[in-house]
Amino acid sequence: MAIKRYAADQDTIITNGYDYTLSTRGTGSNMGYADSLEVYSIYGQTSASTEGRSSELARTLVRFPVTDMITDRTNGAIAASGSMSWYLRLYNVETAYTLPQDFILTVRALTKDWSEGTGLDMDEYTDLGNANWMNASNSTAWDNVGGDFHRHPTFTVSFPRGYEDLEVDVTPLVEEWIASTKNNHGVCIRLTGSQEAYYSGSAGSTGSYGGPVHNLTGSEDTYYTKRFSSRSSQYFFKRPVIEARWDSSKRDDREYFYYSSSFAPEEDNLNTLYLYNYVRGRLVDLPGVGSGVLNVSMYSSSNSAPTGSQINLAAGGDVVAALDINATASYVSTGIYSCSLALTAASTRLLAVHDVWHSGGVQFSTGSIYPELMPSYQSAPTFNRVTSLTNLRKQYSRKETARFRFFVRDRSWNPTLYTVSTANNPTEIIPSASYSIVRSTDNLLAVAYGTGSDLSTLMSYDEKGNYFDLDIGMLEAGYAYKIKLAYYNDSIADWVEQPVEFKFRVEE
Repeated sequence: MAIKRYAADQDTIITNGYDYTLSTRGTGSNMGYADSLEVYSIYGQTSASTEGRSSELARTLVRFPVTDMITDRTNGAIAASGSMSWYLRLYNVETAYTLPQDFILTVRALTKDWSEGTGLDMDEYTDLGNANWMNASNSTAWDNVGGDFHRHPTFTVSFPRGYEDLEVDVTPLVEEWIASTKNNHGVCIRLTGSQEAYYSGSAGSTGSYGGPVHNLTGSEDTYYTKRFSSRSSQYFFKRPVIEARWDSSKRDDREYFYYSSSFAPEEDNLNTLYLYNYVRGRLVDLPGVGSGVLNVSMYSSSNSAPTGSQINLAAGGDVVAALDINATASYVSTGIYSCSLALTAASTRLLAVHDVWHSGGVQFSTGSIYPELMPSYQSAPTFNRVTSLTNLRKQYSRKETARFRFFVRDRSWNPTLYTVSTANNPTEIIPSASYSIVRSTDNLLAVAYGTGSDLSTLMSYDEKGNYFDLDIGMLEAGYAYKIKLAYYNDSIADWVEQPVEFKFRVEE
């Protein structure tokens, strides 16, 4: 599981905008229960003798449950600091008005705790309460009207067309919250200082309230109104979240093991092996090893058992020097250990070898491997595969994390009856496979392909094939969903979506 979402636990709008009379500002208004969030800067709706040409602002405040993030990291449900990224995500709300364009929103951490409030009125500002433009809560006023913010870190998001969702990497801030080096009071989302600022001089075109206009030619610009769905939105997938992303894939080459080739670079000659210590159905650390290291030795095979002396290994990966007889396996997580090594084929290559995992004279595990010669091609290969989901259920609960396991074979594979009765038919391993989740009724993308730098939807593989784990709680109950797959094709340096979909339903 390499994606986990944390929904906002508070959000609201604060504003100093005028109500419909254009004479009273809504600085005491609260909109904590509104189903959308708003950011705007309006210039020149009215000219008051005490203020000159008016400037009106709205900002959005959002907070997230950092205590849940801390608990998940302690329990190993998310990756360690430095091994993952955190993304703030807010979703555009369509309106009947023309959107502003070419504007920038900033995201900054708040320095004070604040109250969400129960207000709803986003037009006449009749719902008074906290938080608002003047006060963070019933007992605390802002030091600076409009909210108090940390100077660093500051994040910016550009909206060239106006209707884009907000998505920004806020990893430094979230890690500060988790480490308690910065108190979690959430963030403020607002226009940049220059876009909010009041400038004297001739007014540009502004339009009427609610009709967003961006004047690029005058000395004053109006930016309004950009709206996002709030946490009380009826649309499950549009609510504000902080999304954790990391590469959790385990790439176990036991069924994808190749002898070294002089045509391949060193990293391609390495094979990664895993040891999984399941006891009574759960992973536990090896006694006497714990989070320490193991030695891994390779032996030739005779009658399904190791025979002879340990095989000399090539240097590289977890083998320190050429002709060493051991690779050093490191601790991955509870009950899981891993090492990488290369194996050179003899003049008469071994059809099977055994990997023996040992420490302090105790042999903990012996596995079997059937190495193959690394394939070579005179032209770019073309792949045509058939994929099936072997353990798909019709229905899943939002309270579970499910593992989906796949079987892949070449489409042209066509065995004889004799072959069927005698041959082992292992799955084909796809070293770079990714998944996405789509809601069936409207093709809404619930989980996008995470094929960027985070590789958050990269699938794992082991000797039984490719698989991934999914937190079903990220999906809304009462709907059917489709799993879609994409395989990376090195010969064209691109991902290729597969012509297959797997459907399931989610219930509470």
